[in-house]
Amino acid sequence: MKALIVDDEQDIREALGRKLRRENFEVVACSNGLEGLRTFHAERPDIVILDIVMPGEMNGLTVAKRIREIADTPIMMLSSQAITEQDIIDGLNSGADEYLIKPVRLNEFIARVQALLRRSQVAVSQAEQAYDDGYLNVDLHRRHVYVQGRKVHLTPTEFKLLAVLMENSGRVVNQRDLLEQVWGREYIDDVYYPRVYVSQLRRKIEADPANPVYILTEHRVGYRFEKHKPHVD
Repeated sequence: MKALIVDDEQDIREALGRKLRRENFEVVACSNGLEGLRTFHAERPDIVILDIVMPGEMNGLTVAKRIREIADTPIMMLSSQAITEQDIIDGLNSGADEYLIKPVRLNEFIARVQALLRRSQVAVSQAEQAYDDGYLNVDLHRRHVYVQGRKVHLTPTEFKLLAVLMENSGRVVNQRDLLEQVWGREYIDDVYYPRVYVSQLRRKIEADPANPVYILTEHRVGYRFEKHKPHVD
């Protein structure tokens, strides 16, 4: 596995790099966004660890957006301040999958890197590999999602969330189970994650995200995926 670290703080680059190498990662490190984007194109890493605030014209959010134009590579954002739901939404809109607050605890960092890589390699059950009702078309095996014939890009985490809900279609997945199945046991206490990510997923696949018909909320319980009969002209 190859990891790209983009951070203007040398101490952080070195500390994260040492920890990753101990876990048998090949590591490439850069000090600014432009260099990071060029290195991404040249090295094609398996995961990107990206600081949000960096000097120069290209901050972490911009780098993430540029990466998302060409690749589904998992992206972890590093933030030097407490993370709000709006921070997560801004990161998701740029294409990020994960946030971690500085100063980084190295064992937690590795656990979350590994969990993020697991999410990017979704194991799909044989029973629910595809869904098509004429409006929404999902091929879990090929990782393709289309809305009204238009391909929709999902981040690895958004795709894993959709896959888990579809594999349990018609049944409510409670928030704790959703956190464990999509994000991993390391995230059991991050109770706001499902709400924020479900909201983002609805924006991409629902005709009216405010009145969803596919991903429904069971108040104070969890979420369920609802199938629909194929549209007939």
